[in-house]
Amino acid sequence: MNREDEHDLSGERKFRSRKTSRAIFASTLSVAIEWYDYYLYGLVSGLVFAHVFFPNASPLVGTVQAFGIFGVGFVARPIGAVLFGHLGDRVGRKTALMWSTLCMGIPSFVVAFVPSYETIGIGGAIILTFLRLMQGVGLGGQWAGAVLLSMESGSARRSGFFASWAQAGSPIGLVLANLALIGTSAGMSGEAFLSWGWRIPFLISGVLISVIIYMRFRVDETPEFSRLSRSSRTERNPVLGVLRSNWREVLLAALVRTSEMAPFYIFTTFVVTYGVHELLLDQGFVLGAVLVASVLSVGWILLFGHISDRIGRRSMYIIGAAATGVWGFGYFALLDTRIPALVVIAIVVSMIPHDMQYGPQAAFIAESFPPRVRYSGAALGSQLASIISGGPAPIIATALLARFGSSTAVAIYLLLCAVVGGVAAFFLRAHGAETKTIEQQPRFPLRLGADER
Repeated sequence: MNREDEHDLSGERKFRSRKTSRAIFASTLSVAIEWYDYYLYGLVSGLVFAHVFFPNASPLVGTVQAFGIFGVGFVARPIGAVLFGHLGDRVGRKTALMWSTLCMGIPSFVVAFVPSYETIGIGGAIILTFLRLMQGVGLGGQWAGAVLLSMESGSARRSGFFASWAQAGSPIGLVLANLALIGTSAGMSGEAFLSWGWRIPFLISGVLISVIIYMRFRVDETPEFSRLSRSSRTERNPVLGVLRSNWREVLLAALVRTSEMAPFYIFTTFVVTYGVHELLLDQGFVLGAVLVASVLSVGWILLFGHISDRIGRRSMYIIGAAATGVWGFGYFALLDTRIPALVVIAIVVSMIPHDMQYGPQAAFIAESFPPRVRYSGAALGSQLASIISGGPAPIIATALLARFGSSTAVAIYLLLCAVVGGVAAFFLRAHGAETKTIEQQPRFPLRLGADER
């Protein structure tokens, strides 16, 4: 190879590296902002919505009703998976992400203007439920698109690490949501926060969504989908195609998230209500502990995504599921001491077994589907989990606590979720020959042919 060829090859690698970095950065940030909206809603549900929209109910019943509206968004996620999965496999990952962003962001901004029970009675809760449905539809198509934007833009040999960047956006979003609530509530009285202060973080989401839209216009389509499109190998009806040929993978992908999704919402959403209402801990203290755990979680997710490239997705995932099942008992034992240092340890450590699964999860699920139906398969599988594990988790935990009066019942629930997820992970396999070929080579050639320049 002469010096000119070496220069061209070096320039080409730098160009592709910049495109990959831009895709990963855009994917991570967009996930962070969209999860900011979702987590913000979840946190406010337990702390504010019971008072604002169900003031005549008892604290426990009001909390269950507020979490009920929170769960509605999870039911809507599979609808978004079908809609945006079709769009992502037919038109492109980038287009599907753009529309899912708008579907997620606009309702979140409008939440800031929903009238309280004192103004229009039960009408406020009805409007909130509708907005929550729209949020769920948007998020149902967002996860798979963000994962594929990161994963398909880089080398297949590092799929676990690249895809984990999109996963890292989740705790970043939780950090932003907690900072917004802490910052807002710290500058006003509790009465003012319940009256109007809680609306400020939702107003901020309007600005953040504008940033996402700008960034996504600057990101190219993934090389993998571009090759499918050029060769006319896209699926005509990807949703039906994946249900016909890969229904087993869709079911297993849904079940495999049980050991990650249900514990996560207990560790980050239910714990706030439990800590404040049951353990009588300071709200700012609990939110601060969740904030610290979320900051550290970013590093854990990337680390375990990287390790999964070395030891395998399945092995890493099963280890995490087992750790989650065991840790649930220690988690509540530490929380119930009400000793501040032990409570912080419980909340911070809880994210490690979760991240053992969450880091490799994106690539683990995506690689179980062929590229032509990957968006639909990953979206459907991951979002069906929202119905069976994510949405019901805070409600089930609250109900178990009310029924048995002990956190041990919630720990047993976590153990059962871990068993289901671990068993599903054992049976989930990467897509056969097609995936093997992809894994043996980079997703893009090191040097373009004349027809591709």
